[in-house]
Amino acid sequence: MYALSIAAASSDNVSKLLALLMGIAVFAAVFIGILLIASLFKGHLGEKIQAAAFVGPTILFIAIGLIYPAILTIRRAFYDGKFFDLSFGNARSRGKFVGFENFQALWTTPGLPGVFGNTLAWVILVPLVATSVGLIYAILVDRAKGEAVAKALIFLPMAISMVGATLIWKFVYYFVGDPTANQVGLINATLAKLGMSPIDFLGNAPLNTFSMIVIMIWIQAGFAMTVLSAAIKAIPDEIIEAANMDGVKSFQMFRFITLPSIRASVIVVLTTIAIATLKAFDIVQASSGGKLGDSVLANEFYTRSFVTQQPGLGAAIAIVIFVLVMPIIIFNVIQMRKDA
Repeated sequence: MYALSIAAASSDNVSKLLALLMGIAVFAAVFIGILLIASLFKGHLGEKIQAAAFVGPTILFIAIGLIYPAILTIRRAFYDGKFFDLSFGNARSRGKFVGFENFQALWTTPGLPGVFGNTLAWVILVPLVATSVGLIYAILVDRAKGEAVAKALIFLPMAISMVGATLIWKFVYYFVGDPTANQVGLINATLAKLGMSPIDFLGNAPLNTFSMIVIMIWIQAGFAMTVLSAAIKAIPDEIIEAANMDGVKSFQMFRFITLPSIRASVIVVLTTIAIATLKAFDIVQASSGGKLGDSVLANEFYTRSFVTQQPGLGAAIAIVIFVLVMPIIIFNVIQMRKDA
């Protein structure tokens, strides 16, 4: 009987896969047909029809993949219940309408206020430090011998997943609680050699939060360096040569020429890293799961939605993340328009 049930489940999965592939094939055939029909129209009307034929599927996918889930998330934030049905028709039967209780719980649930504090530390420190490190590095290696190798070394962490980077740094931070045992973590082994006491970097709050912030900075500094280095190289040589002829010193060159010239790129890097930091989940989850007073909003959203079975509270956290990201995006767009 067990073998028969396994076979039936496998057959059902194959049927679902075939149905999915068939649906994709039908959609592709319909899309190609629409494009062929649109290509038959000429003139101004034809251009509008062809544009609609290309843009239409994109808008449809955005509506299905982004707008509809966003509406469901907002709706879920006003309901309670362990088993909340995502469909509109079953929402009332599966969950209890609680109004703004989930948003009030963000400030009254034990541990959540600390999550906001941790997230604030991440959002302030990671963009500022990562951008500063990337900018300083880009200036130091600009037109230097071995510039390509030097840039590749700092950019390398960007090629590693956040989970992989966290595992690497867990070996760097590794702490052995037994005082008689040898420390195998890179930092603690070095401290032991120097006759100093080892430190539990990932086990004690708030040190664990700042230790994970270092991981994020290590990853994002390469991105900052790449963008800012390209912006520095785009500064016209005539401006730099004129400044050198006028006897402008290095710091003055940076303050009055380099920094104003790359201002737009600095803003883009800061805002991009800030948004990535607000969504940081992998590092915390791979380190401690946020169980040691080091959780952040993105990790707490996962925990409340899928671990503690509080989907309404998880949806409220997701909305808070969205609200925090929106001003950053709006500011970025405004600055880009000013510099355009």
